[in-house]
Amino acid sequence: MVDVARDNITRIRIGVLGCGQIAQAAHFEAVRKARNAELYAICDVAEDLLNEMAAIQHPTVTYRDYPGMLADAEVDAIIVAIADQLHVQAALQALAAGKHVLVEKPMGVTIEECEGLAAQVRASGLVLQIGSMKRFDPGIAFAQRFINEEIGELLALKAWYCDSTYRYAMTAAVQPVIVSSAAAKRPAGDPKADRQQYYLLGHGSHLLDTARFLGGDILSVQDRLVEKF
Repeated sequence: MVDVARDNITRIRIGVLGCGQIAQAAHFEAVRKARNAELYAICDVAEDLLNEMAAIQHPTVTYRDYPGMLADAEVDAIIVAIADQLHVQAALQALAAGKHVLVEKPMGVTIEECEGLAAQVRASGLVLQIGSMKRFDPGIAFAQRFINEEIGELLALKAWYCDSTYRYAMTAAVQPVIVSSAAAKRPAGDPKADRQQYYLLGHGSHLLDTARFLGGDILSVQDRLVEKF
């Protein structure tokens, strides 16, 4: 991963798996903006979507098959930006190919598969990071430093997370236009049919990770479901 063409900085060559919403809304731009990374490869089974994203994002190479991208020795790390149900298997394949991994949250959809992935990461000696970007929010980072350095003994932490698709009248000014494809690979069934599980995995993971970041390891969990209509 030695590339010192820009500012004498070693740049990590990134391969992004999945050209869907989260890649378009976050990962492509983030990699292109990073001074120490290069959007080297993108991969998607949907040829029309792959071609359109290649025209916009200008990666060095494109792949329609994931094993092909993993076999590319120039790829240093993989961003797994596909459906939640496919995260663990894709991350395991990347580790087996000797690639570092950033996997979108949630890490997986069952405890057992996540524990299996964690064990494989430890055995591999590679880096796997979950995309819990709220740890890097300046306000949350400041709170973490304040808690560690100034607040003294932490007795309790109360936190909540609220998200609604109706919170903004319009998002066109701040969000890219998301391109989709009928040929995109999707998990079986409707993963969003169980809304409680879907929101707990997709949004609750942010709350739990932030709570751990600010307050330390969680020893026990109690839950209560409140539905408001």
